[in-house]
Amino acid sequence: MFHFSNLVRSKGDPKLVRTGHSSLTSADRLARGLGWFSIALGTVELFAPRRVTRALGMEGRETLVRAYGMREIAAGMMTLSPDKKAGLYGRIAGDGLDIVTLLAELRFGNPRYGSVMAALIMVGGITVLDTIAAQDVALQHDPKRGRRRSYSERSGFPKGLAAVRGAARPRSQLQSGAAPQPVPAGVS
Repeated sequence: MFHFSNLVRSKGDPKLVRTGHSSLTSADRLARGLGWFSIALGTVELFAPRRVTRALGMEGRETLVRAYGMREIAAGMMTLSPDKKAGLYGRIAGDGLDIVTLLAELRFGNPRYGSVMAALIMVGGITVLDTIAAQDVALQHDPKRGRRRSYSERSGFPKGLAAVRGAARPRSQLQSGAAPQPVPAGVS
């Protein structure tokens, strides 16, 4: 079976023969999705703050939106890192800032009142997802409470144990420099 990952492996690296189950849990996949979402949103806030402020009736607050964009990108990068729990809690804190900022703009004099309300609902939904992901990741990585991963199906031998039996030379042959002798099947 052909695997694309073999194309980028160095000449001396072992080749991928077959793949097994992914070690990523649903919490890991949710955290990864939220991390990429955070980076995308932060990029928009950083490079197009005028569009964001115009859509929400917040003209003149572009610097604040750019700062929020940098915060989003940093939280997204942390969420994609091995310490995703810190990134997710950073996202939750950022959601709190976003909610407070949007609530300040939720006034009847704002011509974009409906847009601000829609943004608040979206931020609220994302906050729920961030909280679920943070709790699941924290539980998953807590050795006292989390579900332990099972590696019982892995042998470390991609071609199976039968293919490696007899491949090692006995110690006596190594010391004497003699040519390897095949070991009969069934002998370990």
